[in-house]
Amino acid sequence: MSSVRNNRLAAQLFSLYLLFYSGFILINIFAPQLMEMTPLAGVNVAIWYGFGLIILAVILAFLYGLLCQPIHDRPSESSVPQSGKDIRA
Repeated sequence: MSSVRNNRLAAQLFSLYLLFYSGFILINIFAPQLMEMTPLAGVNVAIWYGFGLIILAVILAFLYGLLCQPIHDRPSESSVPQSGKDIRA
């Protein structure tokens, strides 16, 4: 994969994360009472949203790492060891 493609992918994943983070900030600015609600297990929305942002960041980092692997590092059918005898013999 070229570095241009990697940079484009990084920008797209960053934009996706920025969208979710911007939502967090905008809710805190314009509707802070929403963050005080406790929808699940007595934990407020701010904490759930924060955990969601952390988990999203980890998922996007793994996705970036997976998609930016060089082609020769990815397992392929030809690199998988064959068990048994060669049927062509």
